[in-house]
Amino acid sequence: MALENPVPGGGARPPQPCVLVIFGGDGHLSWSKLLPAVYNLNVDGVLPSHFAVVCFGLPSTEAGTKAADPDAYLRDRAKDGIQRFSRQPLNPGHWEDFARSLFFVPGSFGDAAAYEKLKARLKTVEAQFGIPGSRVYYLAVPPGLVAASVSHLRDAGLVSGPDEQRAFSRVIVEKPIGRDLKSAREVIQNVAAAFAEGQTYRIDHYLGKETVQNLLVLRFANSIFEPLWNQKYIDHVQITVAEEEGISNFDEDGKMTSSRVGYYEGVGALRDMVQNHMLQVLCIVAMEPPHSLEPDVVRDAKVNVLHCLRPMRPGTIKENVVRAQYIEGYEHGRRVKGYRHEVRQYFEEFVKKPIPPESVHSATETYVALRAFVDNWRWAGVPFYLRTGKRLPKRASEVAIQFKEVPQVLFNANPETPLEPTVLTLRVQPEEGLAMRLVSKLPGPKVRFYPVKMEFNYISAFGRSSPEAYERLILDVMAGDATNFMRADAVETAWKFVVPILEYWERERARDLPEYQCGTWGPIEADRLIERDGRTWRTL
Repeated sequence: MALENPVPGGGARPPQPCVLVIFGGDGHLSWSKLLPAVYNLNVDGVLPSHFAVVCFGLPSTEAGTKAADPDAYLRDRAKDGIQRFSRQPLNPGHWEDFARSLFFVPGSFGDAAAYEKLKARLKTVEAQFGIPGSRVYYLAVPPGLVAASVSHLRDAGLVSGPDEQRAFSRVIVEKPIGRDLKSAREVIQNVAAAFAEGQTYRIDHYLGKETVQNLLVLRFANSIFEPLWNQKYIDHVQITVAEEEGISNFDEDGKMTSSRVGYYEGVGALRDMVQNHMLQVLCIVAMEPPHSLEPDVVRDAKVNVLHCLRPMRPGTIKENVVRAQYIEGYEHGRRVKGYRHEVRQYFEEFVKKPIPPESVHSATETYVALRAFVDNWRWAGVPFYLRTGKRLPKRASEVAIQFKEVPQVLFNANPETPLEPTVLTLRVQPEEGLAMRLVSKLPGPKVRFYPVKMEFNYISAFGRSSPEAYERLILDVMAGDATNFMRADAVETAWKFVVPILEYWERERARDLPEYQCGTWGPIEADRLIERDGRTWRTL
């Protein structure tokens, strides 16, 4: 379907000429997400004309360690990642153009001499491509390497000041930003020692997803919604991020082929999904209309929502938050292992290390459901139900705004057959789009009702898939647009909401840890949490 007279947006900034420097450029994130994202930007013709990518770090494969030509090795690995993960197929013409701008500098993140090599290579690349010394540093590295990376960049003279006119330096910091409020502040301070706040882009890829981006447009570009967007008309909001996969992958013989246990154990669903992704989505749903689309104006409106979240007190956590862990069950008819089994197998067989004592009976949650309240005039009394989990029946993420039921008069007069309420649903994945459920009359002489859906699907409407979140966000950084990135105060305020829950769980340890079978929608305790309010979880 061709677009008819698309309306221009709010003055998007164009990307500026620069070098994208990816720390951990041979790692999994770069291979599966970042390099395919930049390739798609190249295919779409939206990259600046003067642009290059320099990857820095230790090679992740034996072939990379032995490579006589690091650039050629990186280009082969990037090509493999693009063939596997790119939303657009590899095109020989585009690939040749893209490959010539890819370079690799092997080196350790803690080795000062490696940064001198990086500095020399950047000068050569910038001269070759006519780039005026502007750089975007993407820290696709574990949190423990952030401090060393930014301090060495600063000491090597690779960071220009925030007021530089001709050349800029910007840094992208991946989540998690710490594992609690104290460590988050340490990460923020470490980065701030080299980069000013205006140069720092804390990435949350959920904020780059098309449907999440569309939330602002849906609310503030359509006059029908904003007058209804409050406690007078909305009954409750459900935000769901369901993941079909678990923490590990296995072959047909039960051998572990890959695993995130090393990251996930001790982190859990609350830190991994709720503290960042889900709270950020909640902020966009609940924020007040900003007076402009300037990045800090929009971010101010989102931070204000976090400040209005009702604090989680020790005496209320048990009734408002449910955690759980998946146990052995079935996935598409195939028997799959429970989380604790995966942890044991990871340490004993996959990395061949002794299992830590605290992981023998791991209390790491793979599922969280919680009820939150935004205590302000707009949302007073409206519950926000959040749930996320691993090994659920399907991969699906959505935001559902359920409006209040119509009065029990006229067509809703019979309490035994109440009408279904109106629901506005925004699907974040896998099929991005939105739908509204309304009540309609069935054809015929009798007055009978039937819920119908008015649906919009991005692919059906526009004839092509939406850009990946990383594509949009990388382009935003090159343009200097921080709207969709977390400010330091937002990170800290989100942790202030989450930390009391973590501290309560730490005191409880493995006591009262519900379980749910793989392939089910979570524990019975999560159903009870919402059913106590006379509501039910949506069927996805």
